[in-house]
Amino acid sequence: MADTVDPQGGGIVNYLFDPAHWSGADGIPTLIAEHLLYSLIALAVAAVIAVPLGIYIGVTGKGVFMIAGLANALRALPSVGLLILLVLLISPAFPSRMGYVLPSLIVLVLLAVPPILTNTYAGVRAVDAAAVDAAKGMGFRTMKILTDVQLPCSLPLVLSGVRSALLQIISTATIAAYISLGGLGRLLIDGKAQNDYSQMVAGAVLVALLALFFDQLLAFITRRVVSPGLTRRTIKSAPEAEPVKTPVTV
Repeated sequence: MADTVDPQGGGIVNYLFDPAHWSGADGIPTLIAEHLLYSLIALAVAAVIAVPLGIYIGVTGKGVFMIAGLANALRALPSVGLLILLVLLISPAFPSRMGYVLPSLIVLVLLAVPPILTNTYAGVRAVDAAAVDAAKGMGFRTMKILTDVQLPCSLPLVLSGVRSALLQIISTATIAAYISLGGLGRLLIDGKAQNDYSQMVAGAVLVALLALFFDQLLAFITRRVVSPGLTRRTIKSAPEAEPVKTPVTV
């Protein structure tokens, strides 16, 4: 009979610390690696799409309807339903495993685009107009204003959008297992099929821990790459040299 969850959670602990679950092609490290592979590819593709588009809309003011309309519509898409639809449409054209990988990545990309797009747009639009005018007065051209003023000032919001997108991707990438792919979702799908609740809860715990780890990692990166003046951090200045005392002769 499959394991069940006991009140003390011993079944979950036993599952996680069982060496048999940490080796082999279906081991936890392999599932984590597959989960991260799907997540990071989807995040990279979404960033390549959403960041330039958000910058363009923020600088020119054109296509603002995409922020309010398209981005919100993408958020409302049912992930599992869209995944099944894309598998039915795409898999006949790809007899290999790519017929299932590609639909999963498309769903994750569509999920990640809205937060990156809206935050990039908001970050560019929130740049102080006085700073932009000062750069123009110094003779900066449009591209130099963008790279030296607008992008550095909007970086906190852009990274916040990337952080939010990655958390959503990691938590949603479990749906890849629904169409027989890998990742930590395998623990949920296989555990449900076997009525192994310890395996299911262990999978959920690992997904949560993975999301928390990358949340803290991106928070750390943000603190390091964003200007201290924007985050209101103080920079420890070097101690001032003591004045040299000259002896007074009488």
